[in-house]
Amino acid sequence: MIINYFPPSLIIGLILSFIAIGVLFYFNRQLKRKLERNNKALLALQQEFTQYQVDESRIKEKATARMEIRHDNIAKTIQKNEQLINAVNKRIPDEIKKCIKHIELSR
Repeated sequence: MIINYFPPSLIIGLILSFIAIGVLFYFNRQLKRKLERNNKALLALQQEFTQYQVDESRIKEKATARMEIRHDNIAKTIQKNEQLINAVNKRIPDEIKKCIKHIELSR
């Protein structure tokens, strides 16, 4: 007759080992969940930041384009004014000559 005798310390040790393994699995699962949530949060943050960068880049490009258009319009206006001034400067001697002729003829 074989009598299986397990000492109480062995049974207690096995029970504590199973409890420790269960606790470790529980903490491991909790840690994985937290890591997954953190990864999702970081990905969401990265997407938001990327979208922010894209939006800021667009705004900057639009502002630059507006400024370039304004500068081009100002340059065109200045060029037109210079052409008008040059045309007036070319006509001034002729106008002066006409006035002088009238004055000379009226004497």
